[in-house]
Amino acid sequence: MHQVPPVPSAGSPFILTFVLLTGALKMNPVVSMLALLLLAVLTGSTLDAAAQEIKLATLAKPGAPQRIVAEKFKTLLEAESAGKFTVQIDPTGLDTKESEVIAAIQTNTLQMGILTSNTFEAFDPIVRVISFPFLFQNERQAAAILDGPLGAAIFRDLETIGCKGLAYSEVGFRNLSNNIRPVKTLADLNGLKIRVRSSVLPTATWLALGANPTPMSWPIYSELEQGIVDGQESPLWIMETYSFFEVQKYLTLTRHSYVALMDVASLKWWETLSRQDQKLIQTAMVEAAKYQRQDQRTKEASRLTLFKKKGLVIEEHPDIETFRIKTAELKEMALYREPRVRVLLTQMQEAALQTAERPQAIAEKQPKPALAPVEAAQQQVEPALEQTETKESPLFEPDDHDHRHD
Repeated sequence: MHQVPPVPSAGSPFILTFVLLTGALKMNPVVSMLALLLLAVLTGSTLDAAAQEIKLATLAKPGAPQRIVAEKFKTLLEAESAGKFTVQIDPTGLDTKESEVIAAIQTNTLQMGILTSNTFEAFDPIVRVISFPFLFQNERQAAAILDGPLGAAIFRDLETIGCKGLAYSEVGFRNLSNNIRPVKTLADLNGLKIRVRSSVLPTATWLALGANPTPMSWPIYSELEQGIVDGQESPLWIMETYSFFEVQKYLTLTRHSYVALMDVASLKWWETLSRQDQKLIQTAMVEAAKYQRQDQRTKEASRLTLFKKKGLVIEEHPDIETFRIKTAELKEMALYREPRVRVLLTQMQEAALQTAERPQAIAEKQPKPALAPVEAAQQQVEPALEQTETKESPLFEPDDHDHRHD
C-alpha cells in the first residue's frame, strides 16, 4: 500500500517544477508537455521509494522467538527509513513448507526470512555445525561465537545458496524432561523413552547417551500424559507454551542442542540495494536480534520460576562433561564428513573450549566411545530422511523450526 509522500519543501524539485509548469502553460504547449512529464517522473519516483515493501517470512505465530525479532525489525526499520521501507510479516501464511520459503528467498519472491538454523541444513551442510550436541556452554557463549568470525564464515557460505546472512538471534537450548526419574548422570538416562523429531542427529545423540529415542510427530501432549513416551526434549518456551509441566515431573537443563535463528535476506534482492539501504536494513536487524536475545533470556529465568511453582523438579547441574564425552564421536557421522564442515566444527569446538567458563579440556583426554550408537542411529533414521521432509506444527517447534512446534 502506497504511503502518502511528505509535503515538499519550498526548494524541492516539485515546487521548482510547478513554477516552471505554471510559466510554461502561459508560453508554449510543447514546453508545457515536457514540464508535465518531468513532474510525473519526479512524483512517481517518490511514490515508488515510499512504497518499497519487504516481505519477511518467519512461519511462526505471535509470541514465538522469530516473530519477536520480526516485529522489532519492522518497528525499527520503518521508523529509521522514515517510511521508505515497509515490512510485511508472513505474507504467505504459516502453512508454507520451509523448503518453499527458502526457495522464495532465493528467487526474491520473499525478500527476507527469520528461520531456525535447521531449516537451512538441507540447503547448506555447513549450517549443521550449530546444532552439534553440547557444543555451546550457554547462550552468551553461543552468541559470542556466532557473532564472531566463525558465524560470519557460515553466513558467507550461505551466499552460495542465494541467501545473505544479516544477524543471528535465538530460540535457546533444548532441555530434557521426563516422568520417570530425575536425570543428573549418564546412568539416569538408561532406557528412558524420549520423543525426538525424525532427524538423524537427535536420534544418534540419545542413543549415544543410553536412552531410547523415539521419533514421533507433533503434537505430543497426550503421548506424554498417557506414558507412551517417558519424556521429550525441547526449548523451555515450548514446554511453557504447551503446558508440558502438567504432564512431566522432572526437568534437566541438559542444554544439549542450541537452536539459533538465522536472519537472512535474498541475495538477489540485497544486491539491488544501495550501500546506504543495506546498512540501514542490517543495522535494524542486528538491533532486533539483540533485543530478542535479551528478551529470550529474561523469559527463560521466569519460565524456570514458573515450572518450580507448578511442581516440576529441576536439575540445573547435570553431568554435562560426561554427556559431552559420550557424544563426541558423533563428529564421525556422515553429516559432518564433508571436509569444510568438519573443519568449521573443529574450529567451533576449539572456540568453545577457549571461552568456557570452567575447564572442559578433560573431554579430550577420555577414551573415545564406540561408534555403535552412531551407526545404529544412521541405519534407523538416515534412509527415511532422504525421502521425507519434516512438517511441523504452527508455533515453533522444539524441533527448531520455530514456526512449528515440534
